[in-house]
Amino acid sequence: MPGLLRGVARTAVVAGTATAVSNRVSRRQAGRWAQQDYEQQQAYDQQQYAQQQAPPPPPAAPQAPAPAPASAPDDEMSHRIDQLKQLADLKAQGVLTPEEFESQKRRLLA
Repeated sequence: MPGLLRGVARTAVVAGTATAVSNRVSRRQAGRWAQQDYEQQQAYDQQQYAQQQAPPPPPAAPQAPAPAPASAPDDEMSHRIDQLKQLADLKAQGVLTPEEFESQKRRLLA
């Protein structure tokens, strides 16, 4: 019986020590995270204050009208390329399945 009590007491001491260490680590991490959050909030507040204090940009001078597009096929091709890029982004995000992507791509390139 004394051996059993000694084993139980040793287990209790080890478990108590482990709990105390774990709690201390948790408190230290929480303190570090709180400090990081505080620093980030301060930087954000300073940035917002600086933007509020900055003078507004001067009004833009009127610009000459843009020249007419050189050729319609170039504009159409760039529009198709932009649409293909958007489709690829949607596929990468998982919004479109590969089959839907392929069908839309065929429709655009037809």
